[in-house]
Amino acid sequence: MSLEVVTAGLQTLIEGSPRRGLRHLGVPAAGAADPLSLALANRLVGNALDAAGLEVSLAGAAFRALETVNAAVTGASCSITLDGRQAAMHRRLTVTAGATLRLGPAESGARAYIAVGGAIRAPDVLGSPSTYVPARLGGFAGRALEDGDVVDIAGAPIDAGADETPEPFRLTFPAATTLRVVAGEEFSLLEPQARDALFNERFRVGGRNDRMGVALEGRRLHVRSDGSLDSEPVFPGTVQCPESGQLFVLGVDAQTTGGYPRIANIIRADRSRIGQLRTGGALRFLERDPETAARELEAFHAFWSDWMPGIKALI
Repeated sequence: MSLEVVTAGLQTLIEGSPRRGLRHLGVPAAGAADPLSLALANRLVGNALDAAGLEVSLAGAAFRALETVNAAVTGASCSITLDGRQAAMHRRLTVTAGATLRLGPAESGARAYIAVGGAIRAPDVLGSPSTYVPARLGGFAGRALEDGDVVDIAGAPIDAGADETPEPFRLTFPAATTLRVVAGEEFSLLEPQARDALFNERFRVGGRNDRMGVALEGRRLHVRSDGSLDSEPVFPGTVQCPESGQLFVLGVDAQTTGGYPRIANIIRADRSRIGQLRTGGALRFLERDPETAARELEAFHAFWSDWMPGIKALI
C-alpha cells in the first residue's frame, strides 16, 4: 500500500520515534516535533504510538491513496477534506483507493500529523525511521517530501484502533502558551533582575522557528558570562541565553552541544508543546523545582495512560 504526495506544502516529513542513546556521538534526536500528537493519531489507526507518520508544517498538504487505507489527523487545528467532502480531525478515516486527503493551513499550532494504519515505511537509520534533514538521515531519502513522491505503508496495524479521540484527550494550541521550566545549569549566571524577568515577562515567538529551535523576542536577559561559555551538552527543551540576551528554546533537531548559557530546561511533560509554537504567539515560563517537575510528569503519565497505555515509555 502507498500514498502519493499531491501537494507537499511548506515542509512535510516522515517522523516517528527519536534516535536515542547517540547524543554522545553527536547524533540529534529528531523524531516528531510534537510526539504526543503523533501518538494520538497512531492510537486511532492501531499503530504503535511512535510509529512513523507524516508531519505537516503550517501550510497544509494533500495525499492520494493508491490503495484503501485508514488514516487519522491530529495536532495543529486545520480543515480536512476527503475527496472534497469535509472530514474531521481526531477520527479514524477510511481513504479509499484514488481518494485525496487534503489538509488546509494550520489555524492554531504549527504541525499536523497524519498516521496511516500499518505506519509509513522508511528505512531504519541509527535506530529510527525519522527524518533529520541537516544530515539527510532517515525518512524519504533524508529530505522533506516533494510533489509526486510515493511513500509506502509498512503493513497491517497492530490492532483495530479507535473511532475517535475522546474529548478530554484532544489537544488545543492557544496563541498564548505557558511552559513549565526548571533552572538550568547556568541559571545562577543571570543577573537578579533577569531571573525575575524570566518568570514574569511575556515573550514573543520570533521568526526563527523550526525543528532546530525557537528564538524568542522581548525582554533581553543578560548573564554575567556575556552569553558565551565552553561547549556543554544540550537537549531538546534547553533554554539558552546567547550574547544578544534573546532566548532560544531548543527543539527535537537541536545540536548535541552548545556554548551559550543554559538558563532553564522545559520539563518533560511540556516538551511536546515546543513543536506547536507558532511565530507571533506569546510565551511565558513558569518556574518549577525538580521534585515538582517529577510529580507533574507522573500526573501527565497517569492522565494519558488511560487512553494511550505505553505513553510513559515515549514521553
